[in-house]
Amino acid sequence: MTAPPLAFITGASSGIGQALAARYAKAGWRLALAARRSGEIEAWAEAQGLARDRCVAYTADVQRIDSIVGAARRCIAEQGLPDVVIANAGISVGMDTARREDLDVMADTLAINNVGLAATFHPFLAAMRARGSGALVGVASVAAIRGLPGHGAYCASKAGVVAYCESLRTECHGSGVRVVTLVPGYVATPLTAGNRYGMPFLLSADVFADRAFRAIEAGTSYRVIPWQMGVVAKLMRALPNALFDRLVQGRGRKRRRGE
Repeated sequence: MTAPPLAFITGASSGIGQALAARYAKAGWRLALAARRSGEIEAWAEAQGLARDRCVAYTADVQRIDSIVGAARRCIAEQGLPDVVIANAGISVGMDTARREDLDVMADTLAINNVGLAATFHPFLAAMRARGSGALVGVASVAAIRGLPGHGAYCASKAGVVAYCESLRTECHGSGVRVVTLVPGYVATPLTAGNRYGMPFLLSADVFADRAFRAIEAGTSYRVIPWQMGVVAKLMRALPNALFDRLVQGRGRKRRRGE
């Protein structure tokens, strides 16, 4: 009897990651879920009635390369090579370049959102190429489209996710390995709960996860969710810099660390 397909998801203890786990479980997939708070994953899995043959939690910190690589290797050893890997773990913290301590915020943001994403994919890539199938999914953000005041670290990191995934997609062309870039708009999660500005077209995490699941299954290489934010993002990108600069003045800034 063939085992159900396997999804490896980082940042799965809450928010988008947990919602994606629930959507894949609903579709009958096996789960390999990684987070620093693996105990919360285990409690969630128990509440969902998911036995260990359906869901395994791995303790991993994507900011530490050897930690996430080790978790991925344990997944392969215990559950087999995943069919889908979703690098979802990330942080979003405001920064002010004039503050020395906020340079550390930027270093942490890039380490988690960019290097951590590449480290999540690394252990699976060669084996997926050898097998000739698999999907590597990077979670970016519409914040990648234009830089926003107070969001320098986050915008830079998510623009990096888009560019990195595009590079990886071209490298994997013809190998059978698909690279998918998901670009969420505003999703109601603990990460966005403290935002001090309007969040148009706000989605629940469950609705986002359902749309993301269908995009991944369809083999989409790049998808903005919801589509309305994709339209807004294109319009923002087309604005002349002088007009864009005026429009974002006075916009609420993301909270800095410790605020």
